[in-house]
Amino acid sequence: NNHSQLSSLPLQILLYVNGIYYIFYFLATLAMIIYKSQVFSYPDDLLAPDLAVLFLMAILEVPRLYLGFKGNLTEAEGPLGLSLGLTVGSVVLCVYLLLWQTYVLWADVLLNAVLLSAYGLESGLKVTAIAAFVS
Repeated sequence: NNHSQLSSLPLQILLYVNGIYYIFYFLATLAMIIYKSQVFSYPDDLLAPDLAVLFLMAILEVPRLYLGFKGNLTEAEGPLGLSLGLTVGSVVLCVYLLLWQTYVLWADVLLNAVLLSAYGLESGLKVTAIAAFVS
């Protein structure tokens, strides 16, 4: 049997760490949005979109991580490619929360910068893994 293992351990570890970090990110961002809505004069018509982006991001995160885990472990480029596509959506929503939400605090900048860095590293590892699976 000359089958070599192509799945990426660094990618698997990063997906796991990102899953844990995202739970922290979601709760911290939600707490900050609630805090900002109490402390600042948060226009009512802007609170809903900021919350909607955060919840949409959380909904995207579940299949994104699942497909990443599954694609990497089964050495299948399809699920990994879909996960990569969902990562693009997550990056767009993360950039919204970094730049365009109603109030951006230094903690928002920090949380989003870490998440964007993780997405970038994860995407690079996914592309590398897909290339290994296809070849």
